[in-house]
Amino acid sequence: MVVKHKEQRVAVLIDVQNMYHSAKNLYRAKVNFAEILKTAVAGRKLIRAVAYGIRTETGEEKAFFEALERLGIEVKVKDLQIYPGGLKKGDWDVGIAVDAIRFSNFLDMVILVTGDGDFIPLVEYIKHAKPAGVEVVAFGRSASGKLKEIVDDFVDLGQSPQKYLLKK
Repeated sequence: MVVKHKEQRVAVLIDVQNMYHSAKNLYRAKVNFAEILKTAVAGRKLIRAVAYGIRTETGEEKAFFEALERLGIEVKVKDLQIYPGGLKKGDWDVGIAVDAIRFSNFLDMVILVTGDGDFIPLVEYIKHAKPAGVEVVAFGRSASGKLKEIVDDFVDLGQSPQKYLLKK
């Protein structure tokens, strides 16, 4: 467990798709990003909060992205890729990794809001090559075991899921 003090400068990077699918699959609910942001920051100095989302053909997520912006979260959006044959792909892993590396040069802690094991090499790189630490905030039951092991701190939202889910 890492010591969290109010002078620590942090960035919170939110993998919207990962959190959306985790909450939907585990709890059949939507994510309360306001509570997650508050828990992730934990009284420290928030320098940047960025959510990485996917824009679909229908555009139904527009109101959701606007709600995130009202919380003070910068939203980066990519279009959903639809390949011949119908395969759909929407993925921000490289964008999140690039931002995390950039922020790790001048912040004390990079906080990833995702349970995606694809971020293991990123966490290992930052921990060994950069001055910042790395924390992960996610639902423990859907988070990569190795990712939980290697970060400086893992906050399991599944310990009190009702706090981090929206009532329907």
